[in-house]
Amino acid sequence: MAEDNYSDNPVYRLAALDQDFVLGDSMRGARFLMEYSKAEEFLRRERVRSTIVAFGSARIREDGGEWQSRIYNAARTFGRIASERGGALCDGRQWRDNVIATGGGPGVMEAANRGARDAGAVTIGFNIQLPHEQFPNPYITPDLNFQFHYFAMRKMHLAMRARALVIFPGGFGTMDELFELLTLSQTGKGHHMPIVLYDRNFWTRIINFEAFAEAGMISLDDLKLFEFADDPEEAWDCLLRCGLEVPDR
Repeated sequence: MAEDNYSDNPVYRLAALDQDFVLGDSMRGARFLMEYSKAEEFLRRERVRSTIVAFGSARIREDGGEWQSRIYNAARTFGRIASERGGALCDGRQWRDNVIATGGGPGVMEAANRGARDAGAVTIGFNIQLPHEQFPNPYITPDLNFQFHYFAMRKMHLAMRARALVIFPGGFGTMDELFELLTLSQTGKGHHMPIVLYDRNFWTRIINFEAFAEAGMISLDDLKLFEFADDPEEAWDCLLRCGLEVPDR
């Protein structure tokens, strides 16, 4: 009788070691859970309790002209200020608070991560796998440099530890993140967090927030969900005034 060659049959493979199975349609829920659990494990390992999230365009360049350079340097300065004063600096035995977190890419994200590194703090990058390559910027702490396949899980990790948002000028991706987090605050589905839009002229030119209220699409009180700032120190002061908690160390 011929010997059964069962070891070559993919059905016989251990499920956890069967890449074809793990990456198949039926395991999408499990992959979603894995993306949550992996990032959560490493964030806890590095004792990250809370974050300040900096959003903004990947197209902003330090050498991209006067306006782009000003935005880049403002994001870098803010990243340093928040890291120095917010509780991100510790000896590794305490919980870290208000750690700068970004989407991990270039532009504003790079600048904010860079400012945190200037302060000597750890800093997080939540990268997303895209059809065209996105490379993490070099200022992310290596043990906090994550990559996600699912936008939804990436957004969840950006939001769940966030205690404040500072949103610099950006495009569709920045708008998506801004309105999703404004909706969480508006509906009470997320915890309260101060939101600062950096560069008032940009934001009021791009979005007519008052028109939402005038049309009855939002309430006037919803316009209090965010503030504007035109200077990194002003942005930090706005966060404190709107309730950002800073540990006493």
